[in-house]
Amino acid sequence: MDALDMLLNRASALKLEAPGPSEEDLNHIFASAVRAPDHGRLRPWRFVVIPTDQRAAFGEVMAQSMRRRDPGASGATLQRERDKAMRAPIIVAVAAHVRKGHRIPEVEQIASVSAAAQIILLAATALGYGAMWKTGELAYDPTVRVGLGLDAADEIVGFLYIGTQAGGTSPAGRPSARDHVAVWRG
Repeated sequence: MDALDMLLNRASALKLEAPGPSEEDLNHIFASAVRAPDHGRLRPWRFVVIPTDQRAAFGEVMAQSMRRRDPGASGATLQRERDKAMRAPIIVAVAAHVRKGHRIPEVEQIASVSAAAQIILLAATALGYGAMWKTGELAYDPTVRVGLGLDAADEIVGFLYIGTQAGGTSPAGRPSARDHVAVWRG
């Protein structure tokens, strides 16, 4: 796949199904991700793979998080939350292990992890998979972080859902690059 063509046409998948990336493909995806810019060589990236056979357990983590945020959540609401874990055969939680008080500003550490997350999406696309990036309140729940084996202070930047694209891509309109570019004239 031509790299520029891929960049110009990458879009989030609306629906994903099996198969997801193989172990070899995941190795390529993560080897690509750790090539993200990393000021200070802090290596702040943390990737937690939730494989197909662990999605139901992760769905329970999602429902428990919802129950803590909304103790009155209905059974149907909790089930919808559990079902989010079934959006794709592979889910990757991407987190920043931020070193607070370090000479490298925290924002740069999180930016490195965000860049790595984007590289994961691009590498998955290059390998023929569809992907989507989700966050939501789950990403900000410290008990979810700890439940995924992350440090309580780590910052989840997103949950990346990866699988075989089954249907279209997000219908969100694409902005004109010119609307976001200015040329500084001094």
